[in-house]
Amino acid sequence: KRDFGDKIFKVEPAFRVVEASSDGLFTEGQVLSATEREKALAEHEFLQTERAMVGDEEGFVVTAVVHLPFKKGDIISSSEYELFYQKYPGRFSVMGETVTIEDPCYMVIEGSNSPFQRGDIILEREQRLCASYDKEFEAGIGAEGVLALLSRINLNELVASLRDEIGETTGQKKRKLVKRLQVAEDFRKSDGKPEWMVFQVLPVIPPDLRPMVQLDGGRFATSDLNDLYRRVINRNNRLRKLQELRAPEIIIRNEKRMLQESVDALIDNGRMGKAVLGAGNRPLKSLSDLLRGKKGRFRQNLLGKRVDYSGRSVIVIGPNLKIYQCGIPKQMALELFKPFVINKLVEQGLSPNVKSAKRAIERGREDVWGILEKVIKGHPVLLNRAPTLHRLGIQAFEPVLMEGKALRLHPLVCTAFNADFDGDQMAVHVPLSIEARVEAQTIMLSARNLLSPASGKPVVTPTQDIVLGIYYVTALIEGRKGEGMSFLSIEDVLSAMDHNVVDVNSKIRLKYRGEWITTSPGRVLFNSILHPELRYINKQMGKKSLGSLIDAAYDRVGQEALVEMLDKIKELGYHWSTISGISFGLGDVIIPPQKKDIVEQALAKEEVLSSQYEMGVLTEDEYLRQKETLWSEASREAADAILANMDVTNPIRMMMESGARGSKSQVAQMAGIRGLMSDPSGKIIDYPIVSNFREGLNMLEYFISTHGARKGLADTALRTAKSGYLTRRLVDVAQDLIIIAEDCGTDKGVCIRPLLQDGKMIISLGERIIGRTNLRDIVSPETGEVVVPAGELIDSEKAWQIEKAGLEEVWVRSPLTCALQDGICRQCYGMDLSSREKVLPGETVGVVAAQSIGEPGTQLTMRTFHTGGVRITGEDITQGLPRIEQLFEVRRPKKVAFLSDRDGYISEIREMEGKRKVFISSSEEGVESRSSYNIPASQPLLVEEGQQVRKGQPLTDGH
Repeated sequence: KRDFGDKIFKVEPAFRVVEASSDGLFTEGQVLSATEREKALAEHEFLQTERAMVGDEEGFVVTAVVHLPFKKGDIISSSEYELFYQKYPGRFSVMGETVTIEDPCYMVIEGSNSPFQRGDIILEREQRLCASYDKEFEAGIGAEGVLALLSRINLNELVASLRDEIGETTGQKKRKLVKRLQVAEDFRKSDGKPEWMVFQVLPVIPPDLRPMVQLDGGRFATSDLNDLYRRVINRNNRLRKLQELRAPEIIIRNEKRMLQESVDALIDNGRMGKAVLGAGNRPLKSLSDLLRGKKGRFRQNLLGKRVDYSGRSVIVIGPNLKIYQCGIPKQMALELFKPFVINKLVEQGLSPNVKSAKRAIERGREDVWGILEKVIKGHPVLLNRAPTLHRLGIQAFEPVLMEGKALRLHPLVCTAFNADFDGDQMAVHVPLSIEARVEAQTIMLSARNLLSPASGKPVVTPTQDIVLGIYYVTALIEGRKGEGMSFLSIEDVLSAMDHNVVDVNSKIRLKYRGEWITTSPGRVLFNSILHPELRYINKQMGKKSLGSLIDAAYDRVGQEALVEMLDKIKELGYHWSTISGISFGLGDVIIPPQKKDIVEQALAKEEVLSSQYEMGVLTEDEYLRQKETLWSEASREAADAILANMDVTNPIRMMMESGARGSKSQVAQMAGIRGLMSDPSGKIIDYPIVSNFREGLNMLEYFISTHGARKGLADTALRTAKSGYLTRRLVDVAQDLIIIAEDCGTDKGVCIRPLLQDGKMIISLGERIIGRTNLRDIVSPETGEVVVPAGELIDSEKAWQIEKAGLEEVWVRSPLTCALQDGICRQCYGMDLSSREKVLPGETVGVVAAQSIGEPGTQLTMRTFHTGGVRITGEDITQGLPRIEQLFEVRRPKKVAFLSDRDGYISEIREMEGKRKVFISSSEEGVESRSSYNIPASQPLLVEEGQQVRKGQPLTDGH
């Protein structure tokens, strides 16, 4: 029986009559159209598979024809499915070690009495020799040979023999056999046959997915796929003709190779060798290209949707908005809410029908704006800034109508969107249904998203101008007007300030809650806008202290009160950063007088190092390391001297110390020493820059500086793409992790200790256990009292009690030890950091975790220690994105660290040629024993003679 798959296609189109030729690529009946496809799908509720014979006069091969909505064309020669062969060579491993579809090699299909076994690769002369004396010997070439070999595989026998072999082998060979077994098992489970990896019937996709359109002047615009299909058809028909004419074997073999290439190009153009080019030397887009990448079918059309009722514009700051508001240009709002406005106009009888309502809107009738105001009241809109790296990249706001054409954004939500006002654009979306509006109002409103889902820390901490204004208003400056005055109440202080009796920064005395305190009118003003439940804050407030205040206020006064307080802080900050008039000019960049001495001393020390290096006392590595330390120290000294010479009211110092803008390193570059620079590979440039930006760089210094500046820009571009890819991979593996149960009932957990580095605490125990569920009763070692019972959620208060009790480790529940097969339980997950409450059922914690790692990935440095190219001393370790990828992919370290095999001490380090021998001594029950390690001289030691070491402690660096 021959299926409809054996149609022989003709090449399209018949240009003179501009209609599809019969038996062509666009003919109804040959290739299913959209209507036929729908009809076929309606008739077949399930995919019905029937066995059919497809072949030619030489014989037939049993294959499966699935009645899918496309038709197929016979290929005269079997064609290797290039996607399997090239991209997934492991799939062919079911046959054995080696597979080839290349000429002029033959594959042995049946060895019979020859010295070769099935699957061996032999040359043409060997094939001829074997075939001449052994009639049963069989060998094949190209895809037909592969097909013959695959069709003779008995999967059950293969699986059994592989299992036996695996039990007897070890090492690399065992790993290969395990891979083969895995592929064979996969074929068995899917009821597939290995020979199905070779094409004999080629599917042709419907014409509406590869259109051909006639242009003016009789020309045609066609999809690249039509060209690729045409190449396959031409070569297939030519091969059929050559076989009918009984052409010489060498010609037929060449035509088969060309057919193979055309099928390869159709499936994935350019993967196997040179790409097939179209007009203008452009590679043709194959089937794989239609699916692949950002513009492919999956990411562009299936995961991405075009939405109506949306707009896009540049963002500018909205300093007078509330945190839950955004400014929408009037004209944009009218277009976005058009259906709602039309409905209201008709409903209220202001327009007789929809058509006249539309006309009223187009003409900008006065009553339209009043209706628009009513429509947008209580109707939130969604704002989104690309790239949306985490869920806070899209939030809901109440719209406020504004003049102009730009969107207005509240300054405190910029951190969540990672937005700034240098030309960024944002998109607006209108939720239409009642459910969508309620969800936007209750879940997505910016006032309800004050905490980061990644860290639980506030994402609405004031920055820049606001910080500077608050820093200025809370400063105490000697010798200001009204210094030393005493006041009995807060009202008196504010009144005196209003009447210009006392300066905002003067040192005054105030009777507060029955006690006299030394403060300033500015601090009194700042405290007057805080919530009454918060204590009086009598210190100068910078960015960090404002962050801590907001963090504490969230727990103390709640979300709604905090939102009000934040807007008051914003207004006060902007007001005083304006009133203060803080700005800086060249005169504020003060070069310290000590700079000259610091540079001269450093240059003298450098000369000593150079002479030692030339005499051979120092190696090149030691010389560069010591030189780096020398100039880093000089830069640090210069930076300290700058600050010592700056007055507390110096604008640059105020900006830096408040955390509003700039850092110590940047100030040092402006007025101190730039120091050593790195080239793009990270190597130190052996020429220190002793000038600063205030003095100006000479020509050589300027060109050395360009390295770092350019590397910074290039790195940022690369980092963005890399971190986006990392986020996608993380989401892919974690997206099915959802909270699906209350408690899995496990008794397993993880032990949490403080995080230490070089004996210094980086993260305390309390910080690490906040938000976890306690696994066992936590008992105070001193009193024996239960501090926190088992199964309780540890909040900040309980974490403080645990630290106070002096505990060094705590056992907690963890998602890693959750006993559920799918998803995670509430007890094992613990606290939802974005609400500081126990996680709710149905929360997509996997995606939250993936976004929490991917979002900061863009900010991470890629193995670089630059601030504008300036070299900062530090160990050369893999960090940032590459390090995260190493951890998630569980890669073997490039440099393996040597670990101590016992508790003991380093008794001796013996220097030998090209290596060092390290001896570790220990004594057990009075018996002294020691072990030795041969460590290459190039690997830096982390231990020294006489040092105590623990079992498992790294003796060398490893990364």
